Amino acid sequence: MIRIIIVGYMGAGKTTVGKALAKTLGLEFYDLDWYIESRMRKTVSQIFAEKGEEGFRKIEHNMLHEVAEFENVVISCGGGTPCFYDNMDYLNQQGQVVYLKASPHVLLKHLKMGKTERPLIKGKSEEELHEYICQQLQIRDPFYSKAQYTLNVDLMDNYEKIKISVNKILDLLNIRNEEMDH
Repeated sequence: MIRIIIVGYMGAGKTTVGKALAKTLGLEFYDLDWYIESRMRKTVSQIFAEKGEEGFRKIEHNMLHEVAEFENVVISCGGGTPCFYDNMDYLNQQGQVVYLKASPHVLLKHLKMGKTERPLIKGKSEEELHEYICQQLQIRDPFYSKAQYTLNVDLMDNYEKIKISVNKILDLLNIRNEEMDH
C-alpha cells in the first residue's frame, strides 16, 4: 500500500508534481481542495466567504481524514492544511509526507502565473503579496518541516524539471521501478 502526501505553500507546485508522481506510479491522485469542492459542491472561495477561514479549516480537517484513509494514492494538500489542528502529525502517521519547499520569490512568480483564485491573496499588490508570503512562511515552515522528506523546488519551471522533481521524490522515498509494476 502506497500513500504519498505532498505539502507546501500555495504555488509550490503540489498539484502539478502530485499529478505527475501519481501518473508515474500508476496511482490515484487527489487534490484535497478539489476533493473538498466536489464533496461540498462549492468552491474553496465560496466556503471561505460563507464560513470564514475557521469554518473552512474544520471542513478541511474532516475531509483530510477521509482522503488520508484511501490506499495507493498521491494526495496534494492545501497550503494551510498542515498548520491546523493535529493535521501534520496525522499526515505523518498516514503516509510518506513530502514538503515541496520554495523561496518566497519563486512562490510569488508561480502565484502570479497561476490562474486559480486564492482567497487568502485576493486583491494584494505584488509588494503586499511578497510580504504576505514571507510572513506566512515564517509561521508555516515549522509545520511543513515536520514532513519526513523535503524537496527544494525553486527551479521547477518546465515539464522536464517537473519530471526531475518526480524522480527526486522517488529517490527520497526509495521507490524503485520494480515496485511500480505492482
